Amino acid sequence: MRQIFFVVLALFPFTHTLGQKDTIDEKTMDAVIVSLSKWQQKLNEVPNKVVKVTKPDIIRNNPQTSADLLGQSGAVFIQKSQLGGGSPMIRGFATNRVLIVADGVRMNNAIYRSGNLQNVISIDPLSIETAEVIFGPGSIIYGSDAIGGVMDFHTIDPKFSNTKKTLITGSALARYSTADNEQTIHADINAGWQRWALVSSFTHSSFGDLKMGKHGKEGEENYLRPEYVKRINGKDSIFKNDDPRIQRFSGYDQTNLLQKISFRPDANWNLTYSFTHARTGDAPRYDRLIQYRNGALRFAEWHYGPMLWNMHTLNVLHTKKSRIYDKTKLTIAYQDYEESRIDRTRNKTSRNIQTELVDAFSINLDATKTLKQGEIFYGLEYVSNKVGSTGEVEDIISGTTAAAVSRYPDGSKWRTLGLYSSYKINLHPKLTLTSGLRYSYNTLDAEFDKTFIPFPFEKAKTRDGALTGNAGIVFRPDATWQLNANISTGYRMPNVDDIGKLFESVPGNVTMPNPELTPEYAWNFEIGIVKNVDNKYRVELNAFHTILSNAIVRRPGTFNGQDSILFDNVMSRVEMLQNVASAHVSGVQAAADITLGAGVSLRSNANWLTGKETDDSKDEQVALRHAPPFYGSTALRYRQSGFFAEFSWIYNGAVTNKNLSPSEQGKGYMYAKDTNGLPYSPGWYTLNLKASFRATNNLTLTAGWENITNQRYRPYSSGIVAAGSNLIFAVRANW
Repeated sequence: MRQIFFVVLALFPFTHTLGQKDTIDEKTMDAVIVSLSKWQQKLNEVPNKVVKVTKPDIIRNNPQTSADLLGQSGAVFIQKSQLGGGSPMIRGFATNRVLIVADGVRMNNAIYRSGNLQNVISIDPLSIETAEVIFGPGSIIYGSDAIGGVMDFHTIDPKFSNTKKTLITGSALARYSTADNEQTIHADINAGWQRWALVSSFTHSSFGDLKMGKHGKEGEENYLRPEYVKRINGKDSIFKNDDPRIQRFSGYDQTNLLQKISFRPDANWNLTYSFTHARTGDAPRYDRLIQYRNGALRFAEWHYGPMLWNMHTLNVLHTKKSRIYDKTKLTIAYQDYEESRIDRTRNKTSRNIQTELVDAFSINLDATKTLKQGEIFYGLEYVSNKVGSTGEVEDIISGTTAAAVSRYPDGSKWRTLGLYSSYKINLHPKLTLTSGLRYSYNTLDAEFDKTFIPFPFEKAKTRDGALTGNAGIVFRPDATWQLNANISTGYRMPNVDDIGKLFESVPGNVTMPNPELTPEYAWNFEIGIVKNVDNKYRVELNAFHTILSNAIVRRPGTFNGQDSILFDNVMSRVEMLQNVASAHVSGVQAAADITLGAGVSLRSNANWLTGKETDDSKDEQVALRHAPPFYGSTALRYRQSGFFAEFSWIYNGAVTNKNLSPSEQGKGYMYAKDTNGLPYSPGWYTLNLKASFRATNNLTLTAGWENITNQRYRPYSSGIVAAGSNLIFAVRANW
């Protein structure tokens, strides 16, 4: 089937696979949007679903992190293992099966894991100009990982002066939230001349322990935090929590910096250098801190060390019609990541520390050319990652340290080289065809250290290629209707985390490396319909079905012929990531934006998903872990002059114990208990009120009351309980 698909693609012109339609801010079907930091396209010529978040949305909603920003769109589900986290789920896929892009550069690196991932919070929501979520495989543009979708963030750019006078603009913000005692300050400033321009942005946030809601359903007493561990006078003791709704040891802090400098020597060239820095403080892993062993809290401490992300980017844009391109863009980026895990079992004096460093280099060359009958897009990409990984054990009494087993093979390398071409053609004023192809070649090299673990192998060496494609059609019967159909493929190359990771997945289970993994491959089928009447309403419905073959999943295994080993002084069952499953995800996404008159409008998003994967141990299909229950939001809005108000209803369906994935059924400490005492995820809702008022041309006040009825709920698969009743106050000044 795959070969037939690519032959068909070759018979008609290639096209841009990552087209999109904006369901949030644009009101006309021929509006222009930006796709994956590449080239602009008309909204009514592209077959994929896209949700867009703009600067006004961000100012009104006051998201604490970029994960919250995505969740507030109503189309992306967010899981949180801790307050300092946020793992987006897109169409049943998450973590290393969805792609994060910042200013045209892929953030996914060689240690992005299959478990929940919080790296998206490194992007400062207060420095974002727009963010787009492209649903479905995006492998044509970015290769590996873009199976469920792409999250494309665009930060503020320097603005030039159109006169001889220096252009100085900027803004400052202060914000406070009650549920976690959030204190955020932000400032940005732009200085522009005719040829030079620069922008600087700074944000610092401090978050205290999060307080959950008061009113919970029967069986949700399990959410409370009745006790905690604290070390006093050299002894770990368990203390009663005076207020069990306060999730002790969940707070953290974060700092973000952004600096961009642009040079425009003439009308055809634009050169921009940017530096991005993000750093969190220690972020407690809350879901580990509430684990029990033998009837008592297991850990005295478990937290992520400071998560660091630095990115240097040079972007060169040339705009001039030639034989081979009208526009071309060169993007060269270097990123360095640092993250660590620190844990200590209660009543033990040895602290385990694992530290990972990733150096990531990438280069992208993209071009576009308008032809007589269409437009061609093409480019190439090279990405190289090097992983440093160390482990040590520290005695908290003496302060001495000793080397220990690392999480990954130190010095591992992951590389990919890709070439893509796509084409868009308007066969008729009412009909647009699109198609595209990409070939990627990936390599991985890792050497295993046998000092602490007697691995039965010495190295891993993989060499794999992948061909992906897309074919789409858009039919416009008239100016108000749009019908779409799209077939796309995606793939994911096993990374260092897949092949070389050694860690305790859950108490009593240890995941061992597997050098024999091969890529997983996805097919996505999608249809959509849009009805848009300017200034009246826009209604959109999309249905999709995704098939993931050769899926990499965690399954029981053996290590040196044994199905269990002693790990961290606990006899643990051996598991490995293996290519033994297939996964199927189907769903329907609906969106509506209706003008009711006199500044009043109604906006709603609803998402129905169902996902299954093969459980080889039982030879049956079981629930897919990252397929969330029904979720969505409905908001009634009022806008008049400088005033905006929104009353919203955010809702989420339940997941019974039977419909939980096997991995989630074993996490009773995270879930509520049903009438049989089994873990399940209850449905929930919140009522919310937000408003903004432009007091002067330069001063805007915003306020919000989230979870008005003070519901106690834990979003599906999350390790931390969501905020209870939460008041938000912010003031923003512009100049």
